[in-house]
Amino acid sequence: MRVACSLGSLLTIDEVIQCSEIISNTKIDTIWVPETWGMENFSMLGAVSAKTRTQKIGSSIINIYSRSPSTIAMGAATIDTLSNGRLILGLGTSSIPIVESFHGNKFEKPVQRMKEYVEIIRLALSGKQIKYDGEIFKLNNFTLLIKPKRNEIPIYVAAINKKMVDLAWSIGDGVIFYLRPLKEMKETISKMQSKKKIDVTCQLITCVSENPDDAIQRAKKTIAFYVSVGEIYRKFLANNGYSSETENIFEEFKKSGFKSNHELVTDSMLQSLSICGTPNECKQQLDNFINAGIDQPILQFNPIGKTSDSFQLFKKTFLDE
Repeated sequence: MRVACSLGSLLTIDEVIQCSEIISNTKIDTIWVPETWGMENFSMLGAVSAKTRTQKIGSSIINIYSRSPSTIAMGAATIDTLSNGRLILGLGTSSIPIVESFHGNKFEKPVQRMKEYVEIIRLALSGKQIKYDGEIFKLNNFTLLIKPKRNEIPIYVAAINKKMVDLAWSIGDGVIFYLRPLKEMKETISKMQSKKKIDVTCQLITCVSENPDDAIQRAKKTIAFYVSVGEIYRKFLANNGYSSETENIFEEFKKSGFKSNHELVTDSMLQSLSICGTPNECKQQLDNFINAGIDQPILQFNPIGKTSDSFQLFKKTFLDE
């Protein structure tokens, strides 16, 4: 089993680099670094690549509204060269608040946009002249000035709803899932993999502590955050078994913010959407997700207490065997 790790939003820049160095001598398959409105992704991937030797490094995700496809192709070629051919390029649409309120763009035609981004990025990385006539982008007469380390870099598509899932299986080398109910995910993977096999990854909220209550509280707060601010996750979860739970969490968020709405995250949500508890409990829970058909579980490290101590326990639980 190829186990991966996600280091990001709850960590500082220095902590991401330190954690990457700590696990550089483990059998971890891939180190994924997210981007929201904090750390810039390509910069962090370059820093992580300098602290590692064998691990693949992945973007989870580069959002396709914040950069042009050509800029992403240049970034991918640069990082793949710096890392000696270890990049996995994870692309996603992000969310309306980030795209419109932070980047100032219109969240329009996400599926068509993703299709064109993947096509243009692959064309640019191939070394051929970029001539592209799409619905959104029309590009002419440019070729990358640098020769990429590889002419083909794996592209994974982050997907939630059916149209993007279909597109991921149609054009992606892999798919990135997140906050997807275990039962629904198992059914989707089985259905899609029967048509065409790609690499299935899923980022899993992971909270490990010798005190299980601390781990549970951390996981609940993370789930409540995404339900509150992520409309696309809230709607998807509501349509897949958690209608009343997501409504209650969101209504409490509108009243009092994040003060107490995590208390409304149910045990069922925890079991289906996260890995949390003692080290032994977490290892057992990981098996449930592997059995759902995930090729590469991405363990999203959520620190509990002091980051360095928490990460050492995380490493001991999942990576030292």
